[in-house]
Amino acid sequence: MNKRKQVTLIRGDITKLAVDAIVTSANKSLLGGGGLDYVIHKKAGMLMKQACIELNKRKGGCPTGQAEVTIAGDLPAQYIIHAVGPRWLDGQHNEADLLCSVYSNALSKADEMKVQTISFPSISTGVYGFPKQLAGEIAIGTVLSTLPHYSFVGHVLFVVQDSENYQVYQDLLSKIVDENLIINIEET
Repeated sequence: MNKRKQVTLIRGDITKLAVDAIVTSANKSLLGGGGLDYVIHKKAGMLMKQACIELNKRKGGCPTGQAEVTIAGDLPAQYIIHAVGPRWLDGQHNEADLLCSVYSNALSKADEMKVQTISFPSISTGVYGFPKQLAGEIAIGTVLSTLPHYSFVGHVLFVVQDSENYQVYQDLLSKIVDENLIINIEET
């Protein structure tokens, strides 16, 4: 009998979580960007930065919709999964499919690394301008539809900082009824 999978919503600082992998909303170069990616690069330190530089040299960065893994450096996680989400243009440029792909690819990379716990921010909803409601629907839909297929990933945490994203995720998760899934919503 399979162990039930878990999904948890937290409003807080993703960089402080002792999980196996932290996902960052990266840019294509993997060399650090703005917002959360900047914070993760700063807190992870030189070891992670050097790993990103090497990945960039070897692979030329990472395309939109894909993900790459590095060590987490000085963060309490083992790995950082650099997920390159799409910029929102107008909804007519494959943005939804690319966002779905980035969550799916990040989970696949995590499972390859035998990660059991993984934390996601709300990818692309900051400076990339993706509508928060649609991004939440895609994130939760993708995670819930693919999570049962992974051998190692057993606990996904959605970690958001702002009240609007928190409300979106809370509303969506509170409607889920699945006997094979444990859903935890931490109150703020």
